[in-house]
Amino acid sequence: MSGPGSRLLPGPRACVVLVYTAAMCMNGLDSTIVNPALFTIARDFGQPVSAANTVETAFLVALALTLPVAGWLGDRYGTKRVFLGALAVFTAASAACGLAQDLPSLVVARGVQGLAGGLLTPVGMTLLFRAFPPHERVKLSKVLIVPTALMPALGPPLGGFLTEHLSWHWLFFVNVPVGAAAVALGAVGLREHVEGTEGAFDRTGFWLVTPALGLLTYALGFGPTHGWADPPVAVSAALGAVLLVAAVTHQLRSSAPLLKLGLLSDRVYGAATALAALTGAGLMGVLFVFPLLYQEALGASALDAGLSVFPEALGLMLASQAVDRLLPRLGPRLLTAPALALAAGIFGVLALPGVAENVWAVRALMFAIGLVLGTAVLTIQIAGFEGVTPADTGHAMGLFQIVRTLGGALGIALCAALIGHASFRAAIWSTAALIALGALVSWHLPKEAPTPPGPAPEEAPALAEEAHS
Repeated sequence: MSGPGSRLLPGPRACVVLVYTAAMCMNGLDSTIVNPALFTIARDFGQPVSAANTVETAFLVALALTLPVAGWLGDRYGTKRVFLGALAVFTAASAACGLAQDLPSLVVARGVQGLAGGLLTPVGMTLLFRAFPPHERVKLSKVLIVPTALMPALGPPLGGFLTEHLSWHWLFFVNVPVGAAAVALGAVGLREHVEGTEGAFDRTGFWLVTPALGLLTYALGFGPTHGWADPPVAVSAALGAVLLVAAVTHQLRSSAPLLKLGLLSDRVYGAATALAALTGAGLMGVLFVFPLLYQEALGASALDAGLSVFPEALGLMLASQAVDRLLPRLGPRLLTAPALALAAGIFGVLALPGVAENVWAVRALMFAIGLVLGTAVLTIQIAGFEGVTPADTGHAMGLFQIVRTLGGALGIALCAALIGHASFRAAIWSTAALIALGALVSWHLPKEAPTPPGPAPEEAPALAEEAHS
């Protein structure tokens, strides 16, 4: 596109950033915004709260179902087409959720939202990482932190405000104008990239991986509340584990696997993926258990307990500035390892007697967790893909998101089990141990930050054209 009118549109890379941020903010907000409204939704539909919880379960299980195929779909049909298609479905499903007149309709629409959301994150990050070479990705820290940190933290207070002053329907309607604008901008400004796929679609892998993740997500979600001996939970956990083992075995033997597990053999990417699981388990675990300890220690309300962890999001926002400045100077290893060790210490302090009773100590420690752990998490995400080729980026991103999602679910399940059999403080100590283990694994990250490569002679005209655009 050329001419005076084209100057009103952002450049290709700016468009990627804008559309990605809008979509991920919607997805991040939706992961938490409904929680405060479940009592109201149950009352409006004349259902028990346990039935209303299926609204969130449907979203999380559906999310897990599409994560395995995200990389393949993006490579086969194009990242722009798949991403904007998923965003359009997510937006339409949001409208359907807002218009729902009964619980089954809301659950179905929420499930469709989850199916689309499972594609948005890995395909969106593939778009983003393909637009920026490794040595420029440090600039993305400010982009990555908003949807992953601020939006989930804003979800509970915003959800409570909208439910109290408008209605729970607006929890979903807020997505519609943002999603529609992002789809329109992306349709005009995004560039298509079709990587192509080798061989036929891995149907066997699909029918093993997809139900395995769905069953395990269901079991991890309901096990802590319904009990691990509950027949649906026990069967889901056992069957999901068996299918997961069979899926891994098949993926390692297949010539064209749905998930390229061989990517984990790369020292840096393998370490980053393991760290995604450990940090996800530690962070999601402490954010789950500490509000419960806070309520027990102070007799605080659920809203007050939720707000007690909000400073963590503010620390995460500041972490993006720290990564931007420190990563090029220190390198991934020397930035991540001390940050994780310090984060483990802060987690341990949270478990000390008397700390939870001090409101300002809690706020300061939560801010510190966001700053220190956020610095490590962003560095891992940026540096971990340094050795991944553009052709493998889609598969690598999908696998990374799957492992991180399961890590977070396992962290919550571990903390819930320890609460039932030990104490709140023991659960927090377990999250500190997970983060400390991550500090050891982080020594497998590269010492030096990515440096810009010299352009090959045949690439010079293309680079000059991009710079001109």
